[in-house]
Parts: sequence; C-alpha cells; structure tokens
Amino acid sequence: MQQIQEIIGRYFWRMPSIIWTDIVEIAIISFLIYHILVWVKTTKAWSLLKGVVVIAVFLLIAAAFEMNTILWIAKNVVGIAATAIIVILQPELRKALEELGRKNIISSLIPFDSGKTETGLFSDRTVNEITKACVEMGKVKTGALIVMERAQSLAEYERTGIDIDGIVSSQLLINIFEHNTPLHDGAVIVRGNRVTSATCYLPLSDNMALSKDLGTRHRAGVGISEATDSLTVIVSEETGKISVAMEGQLERNLDGEALKERLHKIQDKQQPEEKKGKRWKGRKKNGKETDQ
Repeated sequence: MQQIQEIIGRYFWRMPSIIWTDIVEIAIISFLIYHILVWVKTTKAWSLLKGVVVIAVFLLIAAAFEMNTILWIAKNVVGIAATAIIVILQPELRKALEELGRKNIISSLIPFDSGKTETGLFSDRTVNEITKACVEMGKVKTGALIVMERAQSLAEYERTGIDIDGIVSSQLLINIFEHNTPLHDGAVIVRGNRVTSATCYLPLSDNMALSKDLGTRHRAGVGISEATDSLTVIVSEETGKISVAMEGQLERNLDGEALKERLHKIQDKQQPEEKKGKRWKGRKKNGKETDQ
C-alpha cells in the first residue's frame, strides 16, 4: 500500500502545473484548428487532407512492423511533399489570407469613428438610379455588369478600362451598356456616387459549382466577388434577369425591390442619433413629453 502511495505521489509530483494562460492557449489552438478544418472542408484541400490521412495510417503501420526502408523514404520525401502541398493549395491559401485581411479585426475590437457619413458608401439616390437602370435594361434584355466598390480598392481593375468619372444615373448606365456602343463591353465600376471606369476586365470564376448555362458575364461577376469584397450586379443579355454576386455567391432572378434591398444592405448607412433608439419622443402633452 505504501508503495502504491509513493508511485501516485511521484506521478502527481511530476505533473506540470496548469495556469490560466495554458487554458487560454488551449482554447485559442482549439478555435484555430476548428476554423481551419471548416475552411478546408469547403475547398479542394479536403480531398487532399483525406489522402494525407491515408498515407499517415500507412506510415504508422510501417513503423509498427519496422519497415525501415519505407520509413527512410518517407522521411526524405516529407520536405518535398510539404512544398508541393503549398504550391497545389496556393489559390486556396491566398483566398484564406485575403478573407482574414478583410475582417478588420482591430476596428472590431477597438471601435472608432471612421468618418462615415449618413449616406454610407453611396447615397439612396445612387441605389435608386442603379435599380432603375437594371430594371429598364432587363426589360429590353441589355446585358450589364456593375461592380460596387466597398472597403477593398478596385483600382487595379479600373486601370483595365476607360475613365468615366461621372455621377451615377440611370441614363448614363443605360447609355454605357447600349448595344453596339464603344463602352458596352466589359464592366462598370462604381465608387461612392460616381461611375469611375467602364469596359473593365474582371477575373473569371473557376467555381465548378456554378450552373453550366451561365455565360462569361456571370462568371466575371462571381470572379470579382471572390477576389474582392465588392458587390456585382449582373443583367443577363439572354433572359433579362437580374443577379447579384457577393462573397463568391450568386443570387439570381431578383426583381427591382430585391435588388434595392441588397444595395441598401451594403450601403452601411449611418443612422442619425435620434433614430437609433427604439422609442422616440412625441409632442408635449400637459406640459410633459410623451413617448409614442
């Protein structure tokens, strides 16, 4: 009995002490591993990961049976394999880092006044003009591709087009995308309340999940939404239907009201202080203010 107590005592004596930073560290590592696995599952890295697991199981079996030649080969191939995996997954890794950069972690932890006006990224007039133009072009099946810039700059794509620098209006957009006009081919980029450039070239999406009946215009709209945080409005030349691409996702067959709602959602409009509360003060009644 005394020997058992001595063994237990030595075992607990050797156990490292756990402090609060260790618990925080475990929580952070668990959080990172979970989100990495969630991210991997949505990319082609998931199939690659399953292949790596199969190889790891094979190597464990080789180690158990002391297959030294196989273990020697695996040891010398690990460095090359790691480099090959990075090269194969380069597009996915780049996209993951871009998404991490867009999250703006510092501003979410430390709120400050960003100088945002009450109109947000663009005014209500711009929303109405874009919606009106898309609805009118949809009626006559005029193809259109309108990219709305948000936090991430689209300057590199503007340089591929022709400078416009005009106030957004339905007449301007319709004239740009009219058939057989010099500016109708390519995309229009909108920054704030101005059309900055037309005939811009956009990257095409290689997402295999997109419908096969989608043309170049839709794939370009999804492609720019994958590469940036922009919102793209697409009007189909074949059907006249309106679609919206954002964060790599395509939403199809929108009407005017649905399009206006999507634009208001990214508008990021600052509400006046008196409208932020759930209740507002009404007229004075008997010398006192009443809530309505």
